[in-house]
Amino acid sequence: MRWARIALALAVAALVTAAAAASKPSASLQIHFPVRPDRVPAGIHKIRHIVIIMQENRSFDNYFGTYPGADGIPLRHGHPAVCVPDPRRHRCVKPYHDRRDFNYGGPHDAGADVADINHGKMNGFIAQQQRAMARCHCGTVTPPNDVVGYHTGKELPNYWTYARDFVLQDHMFQSDASWSLVSHLYLVSLWSAYCRRHAPSSCRDALERPSNPPGWGPHPTSKPPKYAWTDLTYLLHKHHISWRYYIFRGNEPDCETNTNLSCRPTTQAPRTSAVWNPLRYFDTVRQDHELNDIQSVQHFFAAAARGSLPAVSWIMPNQGVSEHPFTLISRGQTYVTGLVNTIMQSPEWKSTAIFITWDDWGGFYDHLRPPRVDRNGYGLQVPGLMISPYARRGFIDHQVLSFDAYAKFIEDDFLGRQRLNPRTDGRPDPRPDVREDAPQLGSLIKEFNFKQRPRKPVILPVVPKTDLIEP
Repeated sequence: MRWARIALALAVAALVTAAAAASKPSASLQIHFPVRPDRVPAGIHKIRHIVIIMQENRSFDNYFGTYPGADGIPLRHGHPAVCVPDPRRHRCVKPYHDRRDFNYGGPHDAGADVADINHGKMNGFIAQQQRAMARCHCGTVTPPNDVVGYHTGKELPNYWTYARDFVLQDHMFQSDASWSLVSHLYLVSLWSAYCRRHAPSSCRDALERPSNPPGWGPHPTSKPPKYAWTDLTYLLHKHHISWRYYIFRGNEPDCETNTNLSCRPTTQAPRTSAVWNPLRYFDTVRQDHELNDIQSVQHFFAAAARGSLPAVSWIMPNQGVSEHPFTLISRGQTYVTGLVNTIMQSPEWKSTAIFITWDDWGGFYDHLRPPRVDRNGYGLQVPGLMISPYARRGFIDHQVLSFDAYAKFIEDDFLGRQRLNPRTDGRPDPRPDVREDAPQLGSLIKEFNFKQRPRKPVILPVVPKTDLIEP
C-alpha cells in the first residue's frame, strides 16, 4: 500500500525526550469501588474488533484546545484567558498558536506531573521545561516556551476531521500520573508494580519506577523485569479471545531520567526490550505461550487486508512516527491516517471500533486538573478519538475517561463484564483497586449508536496539506 511505504520510509529522529525521577514502590492497600449496574446494550457485540492506536506525548489542549464545543483552553472574546508564568523572563505567557512541526515539550514523569499541576493552578509547565532545557544536551537552544503552544485543524487536518466525523473525547485522562513505561503498563494491565518474585503476591505499587526492560535506563541491567501481576491478556486467553500487540520496528526515544531532554535512542522490535513493549515480560504472556502474539505492525497490515484482524489489537509506533517531541507531528499524522485508512478498507470495517490516544501529556499545557481516582492517578489530560461505523457523528464525549475505559469496553464486549478484579478473575494480585469500577469512569458505549446503519469509510489523504512549518 502506498501509505505504508510512506510511513515505513520516514526517517527516525535520533533525539529523545526524558522522563523520570526515582520513587520507591509502596505497599498496596486495596480500595473497593461500588460496582455500578451499568446496562450493556446487546448492540455492543456488533463490535468484533477493537483497535487501540497509542501515540506519544501530547496534551488535549496542545492538539484540540481550540476545537469548537470542546472543553479546551479557556477563552475570552476568542483569545486565551489564562497564562503560565515564565520565571526566567519574569512574565506570564498565554497559550499561543504554534505552527511548528517540531516541538521540544517538557518533562513528563511523576514529579513533573505534580509541578505542572501545582495544586490545581496548572501553571508549572514553562518552569519545568526551562529546568529541563538547562540540562539538555541540545546545543545552543533558547527555551521556546512551546509547552504552552497549541495546534489547530490547519496543522492537524486529519485528526480534526476524525473529531468532526466521529467522536472526540475531551476529558480523556492518562491512567497514571507518570511516564511512558507506566502508561503502557496501565494500558494492558491497569496497574504498575514492582515485583520481587515471579508471584503476584510479591508485587507492590510503583508509580514511577517499576522494573525496567533489560539494557534500558540510566543504570541498565541484563535481568528481565518481573511483571508478575495480572494483565488483560490473561483474561482474553482464558476466554479464548484473540489479541495482538503490534510494534513498529525502529527506535524508541523515552529515557527514564529527567536530567536531560534527550538521550541515546534504543532499538524497538517485537522481540527486543523496550518501554513501549512491556507485554513480553508479563508472566501471564509467557505462561500462556503467547509471545508470538507480539508482532511487527506489518502483520497488522496483512491481517487487515485479509479480513483476519484479532478481537483486540494494540498498535505502538516507533520514534519517527510517534509525535513524541523531537520528532515531527506530520509524520505521526501520516502514519495514523494510514492505519485508519487500512482498517476502513478492510472487510472488517463494519465490525470495528478504533480508539486513538496519546500515552502522556509530554509536558504540554492543559487547563484541567485531573480528577483523583487513587494514589496513582489520574494523570493529565490527553487527546482521545473514537472511529467506528457505529460512532455518533460529530459527538464530543464530556465523560471522565482514562485508558481504563478501553479495558472496560473490551471486558463488556468480549469477557462477560469480567474485570481485572483479584476477588473474581482467578489470579489474585495486590493491586490497589479495580479501576474499571471507579465511580467517576465513564463508559465508551455512550459514544456509539448501534441502531444506525454502519457508516461508510472516510478515507483521508495520508499526506494532507497543512500549515505546519518545517524545522
